[in-house]
Parts: sequence; structure tokens; C-alpha cells
Amino acid sequence: MLNPQRSLSEGPTMSAASQVERTVLEEEFNWLLKEEVHAVLKQLQDVLKEASRRFSMPSPGLESQLKQENFILGSSTMDQVKGVLTLQGEVLTQADINLKVAKSSQVLHFQFREDKQWKLQQIQDARNHVNQALLLLSSRDSSYHFKTGAEVNKLMDAVMLQLTRARNRLTTPASLTLPELATSGLMKMFSPPMPGDVMVNFYINLSKLCLTVYQLHVLPPNTTKNFKPAGSSVLHNPGAMFELNNNRFEVSHVHKVECVVPWLNDTLVFFTISLQLCQQLKDKISVFSSFWNYRPF
Repeated sequence: MLNPQRSLSEGPTMSAASQVERTVLEEEFNWLLKEEVHAVLKQLQDVLKEASRRFSMPSPGLESQLKQENFILGSSTMDQVKGVLTLQGEVLTQADINLKVAKSSQVLHFQFREDKQWKLQQIQDARNHVNQALLLLSSRDSSYHFKTGAEVNKLMDAVMLQLTRARNRLTTPASLTLPELATSGLMKMFSPPMPGDVMVNFYINLSKLCLTVYQLHVLPPNTTKNFKPAGSSVLHNPGAMFELNNNRFEVSHVHKVECVVPWLNDTLVFFTISLQLCQQLKDKISVFSSFWNYRPF
């Protein structure tokens, strides 16, 4: 049988031990809010500044670190399409495309008109999201005192949202219909003009710059072929059909070539590191909050 005297005498000792533990935890948590949070924010800013630097746009009249880079797009398994694309940040300043026409030995050559450049919206959007994340971080400088863990979590969630959106813009190209591709401003940028039976598209997929060329044939008006317009897609397959200006078309051939853009690969790594730093800080906050369920952390 338990000794009631003994259990009573232990009560104050256990309470004191619990109070000491609580005091220590509160001191550690205050240190986390005051010191470690700002150390992580500084780390995040450093990493994201590196990412932002990769996206930097040239300043008018100033020597820019952003150089024009030439990328050769081709395939080891086919030679129907070859391209040389010149990329400067988010802008394709030149595109030189050779297309070997199916069922003939004819090679078509197209390049951007001298007065034309094509902005890659995916890169611009990703850059904007990175800059939004940096703005959020800079709003809490080293003199700012975080009062609760919930406040830190709110900031981390906002930063993580911008970083996830930035990453998604590079990993998820836009889905387009074939009529959208056919009427895109991109089709008006080439010299000589693209023939009516050829369409092109440029996009980013992860760290790759991709070029897709579609060859089309017109379906006869009296065709008995079952016509079914294709929906939106990043990459359409042969056999896909669409209607434009009262004409019906079918995709006969699809050629896709790509190459890695090293600095885009760098930015994806920076996004991963930054998201991990945010999550690790949130995890530390949650460890403390589990000790004080009655207090919002």
C-alpha cells in the first residue's frame, strides 16, 4: 500500500521540478523567437537573393551580369528539328529553327525577326514570386521582436506559399489548345513567316528549355473522319484535331527538343533549400507549442 505521507511530501518537489522545466523551456523559446528566428530569416534572404540574382534583368545603360546564352536544342534519336535559342534572363532574344519536312528532304529555316523578342512568362512569374518572398522577409528586420510562435508560422506560411508558386511555375508549363497555339503572337515573330501547316511553342519544364514543333494537315471539308477537337495540353499528340477559321486540321507530326538551362536548375535547388529552412523552423515552433497547449504558439 502506498504511503500517503510520502506521496504528499513528493507533491511540492514534483511541482518545483515541473516549474523549473517550464522556466527553462520558456527561456529556450524566448531565445528561439529573439535569436534563431532571425538567423533563419537571414539564411533565407541570402539563399533567395542568390535565386533572384539568377533572374536579374539588365539595367538600362549599365553593364549587366546577365549575359545572352545560346542553347542548342536537338535530339540524339531524330534530326527533324534543330534549334539554337538565345536566352537572356526571361527573354528569348533569338530563335533559329531548322525543320526537315516529313516525307520530303526539304529543310525549312525560320528565325525571329530582328524587331521581335519572346518573353517566357513562366520565368517572369517565378522571379516575381521570389521577389515577393524577399519582400515578406525584409518586412521583419533583425530589430523586430516576434512575440509568439504563431506569428513566426504565419510569416513562414506566406513565404512558403510564394516559393511553392515560384517552383510550380517552372515545373508546370501552361496547357494550351491547338487554336490558342495557332493564334499565338509567337507565330507572328518569324522570318520568313511560318507556313499555315506548322506551329511552334516554347516553354520551361523544370530546368529545361523546350521547343515543340507541330506539323499539320488540312482535313477535307467532306471528310468522313470522325472529327473531335482536342482539349488543352502541354504537349499534343499526332492525331489531335482542331478547327480554326472554318478549316479543320489534324496534327500529323510532333517534334520536341530540349536542353538544360543550368541557372534554372540552380534556382530549383534554392527553392528546395528555402522551403526546407521554413519547414524546419515551423517544426521547432511546434515542439514548444506541444508543451503549452493552452497558450497559442
